Amino acid sequence: MIRTSYDVLQLTKDLVAIPSPSNISNAAVSDFLEAQLKQGGFEIERLSYTEPTGEAKVSLVAKLGQGTGGLGFFSHSDTVPGDQGWSPFDPVEQDGRLLGRGSCDMKGPLAATMMAAASIDASKLRKPLYIVVTADEEVGYGGAYQVEQASTILHENWPTYGVVAEPTQMIPVYAHKGGISLYVTAHGQAAHTSTDRGVSANFLIAPFLAEMAALVPVFKTDERYLNHEFAPPTFGFNMVLDDFGCKSNVTAAKTVCTLSLRTMPNVNHEDAIALIVEKAKKYDLEVTWRGAGPFHVAPDAEIVQMALQATGIAKAETVPFGTEALVYQTHTQQVILGPGNIAQAHTVGEWIDVAQLSSAVEIYRRLIEMVCL
Repeated sequence: MIRTSYDVLQLTKDLVAIPSPSNISNAAVSDFLEAQLKQGGFEIERLSYTEPTGEAKVSLVAKLGQGTGGLGFFSHSDTVPGDQGWSPFDPVEQDGRLLGRGSCDMKGPLAATMMAAASIDASKLRKPLYIVVTADEEVGYGGAYQVEQASTILHENWPTYGVVAEPTQMIPVYAHKGGISLYVTAHGQAAHTSTDRGVSANFLIAPFLAEMAALVPVFKTDERYLNHEFAPPTFGFNMVLDDFGCKSNVTAAKTVCTLSLRTMPNVNHEDAIALIVEKAKKYDLEVTWRGAGPFHVAPDAEIVQMALQATGIAKAETVPFGTEALVYQTHTQQVILGPGNIAQAHTVGEWIDVAQLSSAVEIYRRLIEMVCL
């Protein structure tokens, strides 16, 4: 079993106290998690890669029990940076809250899944139970993509059902938005403005920018680009510009316009992307794009209904933020369900409600019983 002196609060504190922001290695917290899961009888698969900066990144796939199907809990061990103005890696209890970086997103939810698993008699499992903990969720899902592609344990058997334990205040979530970024580049010629020999990339891209501004009301009002299951129901279309700090007495040699869309299920974002690309090429601008689509499972899907039953919530919801669920959705039927409020994630003074953290353990236990016992 996981160390018997642990409760979910102490385990969360110990996880928070091991710094693992995405700009450093998460090996130390992964070593700690691996040791705890091994004590719980889990078979452990360790997957890793090294960043160009030399930082080692580690993801864990843990399995308890035998057979096919089963239930998986999916979390990540990295956090955003600690920020200034507080002691982010010194967990503190205050007024029914636990403060610390990752307490909400998502070391607290991860701890709740582990304590739920520890409360189960492994000898009674009829179907396997999985805990997956990845690296680099906060910076592009690198660990999740590696797990999805390379995990031997999961390739042998993906669990029928999955719970992504991101903070939702323990309200089951059946869909979230994805994200796509388009990079439109204009190339000019740098010269001192006194010579009048330069070509400003800013002027070259300006007509395109005007067309993008004209798209804003279209993307906010045209029903083809809206999904009213979400609040707000829009793409969240945004634009930022970079001329690489060009001075006012020099013509810009290069300007990059980055456009972002939060993609939604049942909305044809491909048409929106094609429209932007067409307008960029109209002005002979370079354009590339990358990103991921949304996550969606039917509101009446079995895992959603089980989550509603386990929580006592009447109706599942959607959220506008993204999770690793989009990486796994072709393999397992998922719901997003975790303690904590996403509004606290990534903030100075990040916190999680201790009572909700404790109640999550019992809710996760109910799900394990429904699926695996």
